[in-house]
Order: sequence, then structure tokens, then C-alpha cells
Amino acid sequence: MLSRIDHIGIACRDLDASVEFYRSAYGFEPVHREVNEEQGVEEVMLRVCGTDDGGASWIQLLHPTRPDSPVAKWMERHGEGVHHVAFGTSDVAADAEAIRGRGVRVLYDEPRRGSMGSRITFLHPKDCGGVLTELVTSAAHGAHAAPPAGTDPDADASGQVAAPGQVAAPGRAWAPGAADAPEQG
Repeated sequence: MLSRIDHIGIACRDLDASVEFYRSAYGFEPVHREVNEEQGVEEVMLRVCGTDDGGASWIQLLHPTRPDSPVAKWMERHGEGVHHVAFGTSDVAADAEAIRGRGVRVLYDEPRRGSMGSRITFLHPKDCGGVLTELVTSAAHGAHAAPPAGTDPDADASGQVAAPGQVAAPGRAWAPGAADAPEQG
């Protein structure tokens, strides 16, 4: 079942300013950056604590890249701030099915690719006390492990996507707010 809080997704108007705030105020370093043109979102993952073996916790900064994206629409109603909470699980598909069996609407029939090769799904906020909730299984059995060396076009030889204090070049990946999902929030 759900084992921990994986990340908090935060919608922001100025991604670079938000990255700098979390770096300077809290010491959180950005370790991954992705652009999902289909969803109209750019995201940065900042490690809060832990390691890439399934024990890390993250802040995920989300910035809409076009006005019709789900995150942009959410920000029109709510402004900047917490967009979703994500729980880590070792089996997103099984846990989503168990939660669906308890009457909670799961937004996707099958898990989708998430940040850094993870598998994800979302739970409908109207069934979760108004909170958009994400379930996440990382590529390495936990919290958003970096892709193996040689598998990420933005990674260096060690598999790192960004060096401490830097953000890697944008890639393509999924970001919260699928086009076929119901209104979020």
C-alpha cells in the first residue's frame, strides 16, 4: 500500500524564481527538469531529503507553458500554490485498483509515465477531500530514481540529469493534468 509522501506539486508563475527561492531559502537543489509539450507544463524536481534508492522526498515545481494547459487553468482558479500531493507505492497499478474498489475515482485506467521514468496515476480531488492526489511508483522501486546511465539524453555519464546547483536541459515527459482528466480542484 502507500508507503510515504513522495512529493508535493506546487504550481508557480515563474519557474526560475521559484527554483531560486527553494534553493536559497531551504537549500533544496534541483536535480531534474522536464518539459511536456502535450500537457503544456514544465517541471523541476528538487530533492528535499533522502537518496534515489526509494527514500527521497521531493518538491515538484510546475509551470504552465501555455494558457490552455490543466495547470494553467488550475492557476486561474487558485493562483500559485500547492497543486497536488503524491504518495509513493511499490505497485501503483495494484494500489490504484484497491483504492478504486473503495469508491475513489482513479483518473487513468492504466498508470502512465511520470517524472524520471516513474509510473503514476491520479485520484479525483472530489473523492479526496478536495486534494488532487497522485500515486507514484519510481523506476527503481521508490522515489523518482534517476534513469540508468546512458538511458536519459540529458544525463551525464554517471546518469545524473543535473549537477548540484544546476538544472538539466529540458526533456520530454508527462506532467500532472492529463487532457482527458476531469477538472482538477
